[in-house]
Amino acid sequence: MGSSLLERIARFAVTRPRAVLAATFLALIVCGILGSTVASHVKAGGFAPPDAESTRATALLGSEFGGAAPNFVLTVDAAGGADSDQAKAAGAALSDRLHARSDIAVVQSYWTTAPDLRTALRSSNGHIALVLARIVGDDTAQQRSADEIVRALPQFSGVTVKAGGYATTLRDLNNVSIQDLALAEAIAVPLSAIVLVLVFGSLVAALLPVAIGLVSILTTMALLRILTELTDVSVFALNTTTALGLALAIDYSLFIVSRYREEIDAGNSLEEAAVRAVCTAGRTVLYSALVVVLSLAALIVFPMFFLRSFAYSGLAVVGAAAVASIVVLPAILALLGNRVNALDLRKPVRRWLRLGPVRTVPPQESVWYRMVTAVTRRAVPISLAVLAILLLLGSPFLGIRFGAPDDRAIRAGATSSREVGDILRTEFTQNPADAVTVVLPGFHGTTEALGAYAAELSKVPHASAVLSAAGTYAGGQRLASAPPGMLGDAGAVLAVGTALDPYSTAGEQQLDRLRAVPPPVPSMFAGAAAENLDALHAIGAKVPIAAIWIVLAMFTVLFLFTGSVVLPLKALLMNMLSLTAAFGAMVWVFQDGHLAGPLGFTPTGYLVANVPIMMFCLAFGMSMDYEVFLLSRIREEWLASGGTTEDNTHAVAMGLARTGRIFTAAAVLMAIVLGALVFSRLSFIQLMGLGLAITVLADATLVRCLLVPALMRLMGRWNWWAPRPLRAVHVRIGLTEKELIPAQSE
Repeated sequence: MGSSLLERIARFAVTRPRAVLAATFLALIVCGILGSTVASHVKAGGFAPPDAESTRATALLGSEFGGAAPNFVLTVDAAGGADSDQAKAAGAALSDRLHARSDIAVVQSYWTTAPDLRTALRSSNGHIALVLARIVGDDTAQQRSADEIVRALPQFSGVTVKAGGYATTLRDLNNVSIQDLALAEAIAVPLSAIVLVLVFGSLVAALLPVAIGLVSILTTMALLRILTELTDVSVFALNTTTALGLALAIDYSLFIVSRYREEIDAGNSLEEAAVRAVCTAGRTVLYSALVVVLSLAALIVFPMFFLRSFAYSGLAVVGAAAVASIVVLPAILALLGNRVNALDLRKPVRRWLRLGPVRTVPPQESVWYRMVTAVTRRAVPISLAVLAILLLLGSPFLGIRFGAPDDRAIRAGATSSREVGDILRTEFTQNPADAVTVVLPGFHGTTEALGAYAAELSKVPHASAVLSAAGTYAGGQRLASAPPGMLGDAGAVLAVGTALDPYSTAGEQQLDRLRAVPPPVPSMFAGAAAENLDALHAIGAKVPIAAIWIVLAMFTVLFLFTGSVVLPLKALLMNMLSLTAAFGAMVWVFQDGHLAGPLGFTPTGYLVANVPIMMFCLAFGMSMDYEVFLLSRIREEWLASGGTTEDNTHAVAMGLARTGRIFTAAAVLMAIVLGALVFSRLSFIQLMGLGLAITVLADATLVRCLLVPALMRLMGRWNWWAPRPLRAVHVRIGLTEKELIPAQSE
C-alpha cells in the first residue's frame, strides 16, 4: 500500500521543521498585514432578503422619497425647551450641516416643519426636538455616512445632541461588534491556557494549542479580508468565525498533541510519534473539519448575505484551523521532542500536597469505563431521564418568535443610537422606526384618490396617523397638512404611524389589515413589520433545503465511519434533541428575558431570525464533530472484540474510556472560547455565544456520556446493522485508519 497524502505531509513537516516554521512565520506576517484592514471592508446589515418586496420598497424610498422614511435622527435636548433660542440655533446649524452633504436626500426638523405637524417632532416634556434625515445608499454606505456625521457633530452650549436612527444603529452595531471581538479573545485565550495546563500538566504542551489557535486567528482575518473582495461579508462574521477558528484550532491541536504524547509513551521515536499522531488524530481532525464544513455549507442556500457570509467565511476558518493543526503543529512537535512534557506543573503541586507521582490508569480502571458500565446497567431509566430533561429544556422553543435587530440589541447606555431609541420609545407619541411605509410606484392620480386611500388606512385599528401628499389623516379624517417629499415622479408614498410592536402578533395583524385596504395602484410595503415577515418567509422557504442537505451529509459521513445505518439515524435524532434543548434555553433566557439582569441585555420578546438558523448549522456540525470522534473509536473497539452483544457494551465503555477525557476537555475549551462572546454588548452575539456553549456542553455530557451508551446498550448488535449492499459500499470506501508504512531511509 502506498503512503497516504496525509503521511507524506506529516513526514515533510517533521523532517523539515525549521523550513515549515520559517514559511509559517513569513505567512503570518503577510496575514497580519492583510487582515489588519478587514474591519473596514466588512459590511453592515444583511438581515433582509435582497429580492423581497420590502427590500425593493426600501430601495425606492431611498432613491425617490428621502423624506418619507428617515433613517438618521438627531435629538436636540435644551434645558430651556425645544422653542428656546439655544435649541433653535442648534437645530438650524445641524440642519445646515446635513443639507450640505451629498449623501443626504431630505432634511426635516422641528423648527422648519409646518405648525400642525410639528408636535410629532417634540417630546412630551417639551425639552427634546428632532432633526430627521434620509442617508442614501445601502446599509454599508448608510453606516459609514452616519459615522462621518456623528464624528463631526459640533458642541453647543446648553444643548445636548445625540444621534440615532437606523443608519446610526448600523454604525454602532459595527463598532461594538469589532470592539467586543478583542474583549472575547482577551478572555478566551488565557482561560483556555489554564484549562490546557490542567489537561496536559506540562506548560509547554498546554501552550501549543493556544499558539495554533493564534495562528488560526491571524490566518482567518486574512482569509476574511480576501473574501470581502469576492463577496459580501457581514461584520458579525468577525466575532463568530474568529471565535470558531480559535476553538477548532485548540480542539484539533489538543487531539494531536495528546496522541503524540501517547505515541512517545508507547516507545516510538520522536519523529515517528509525530507522524503517527498526524496520521491518526490528524485524520480524525480532517474528517471532523469535513463535518463542520458540510454543515456550514447549508447556509449558502439562504438569500441574506448575513447567513451566506458565515458559510463562506466558515469554510475558510475551518480550513485554516485544520491546516495549521496538521502542518504547523507537527513541525513544532518535531523541534520540541521530549521537551513537549517540560514544565510539568503537576509535579511541584503534588510534592507540595505530599501526593505520589501521577499514575497512568488502564482504560478498564478509569472513571469513564466505570461510568459507562453503571449507565448501561440502568439503560432504560437513564435514557428516559435524559430524554425528559432535554424535552423539558426544549419546551420553551414551542413559543419562539422572530424579529430583526434594532438599537435594543445594544446594551443600554453603550451607544448614542441606543439612547436615542430609548428616548423615542418613552418621550415621543410615535416612534418613526416602527412606522409602516406604503409605496405606490407609478401613481400619478389625483390627490383626492390619494386622500381617500390614506383615510381608509387611518381607519385600521391602532393606526395613529397616516401621512400622505394629500394630508395627514387619523380615524378617517384629514387633521393636518401634507408633509414634504411624499409625492414624486416615481409615484407616491404614505407613512402609517403605529404604537404597536412591529414584531408582535398585533403588529403582524395590523400589517395584514393595511394590506387588505384596496390601493389606487399596486402597492409595496416597507418598515420593520414588513421586513420581518419577508425575512421569515425567505428563511422558511429555504429551511427544508438546508435541513435535507445537513441530514444527507451527516448521515453519509457517519455511515462511512461506522458502516451502520442505525447509528447515523440515532445520532441525527440525538442532535436534534440536544439542539432543541439549547434553543429552548435560549428562548427562556433571551426572548423571555429571565437572565436579562445578569447578562445586561434588553429583552424584546423575540430572537433575531437569522441567528438561530446560523446557530443550528454551526452547532449541528460541532455536535457531529464529537460524534465522529467517539463512534470511530467505539467501532474500532467493537471490531477488535468480536462483535457480540456483550462486546458491544465493552466497546462502548472502552471507546469512552479512551476518548472521554479528550473530548470532554475539548468541549470545555470550545465552550470557553464561544462562551466568551457572552461578554459582548450585543444581545444576539450573546445569544450565539451562550447558545453554542450550552449546546457543546450538553452534547458532551448528557448526550455523549449518558444517552449514547444507554441507547447503544439497548440496541446491542443492531447498532451496527446495514443492508448488505451498503456494507459492501462501506468496505470499499469506508473512512478507516490505514497502517503507516515505515519511513524510507535517506
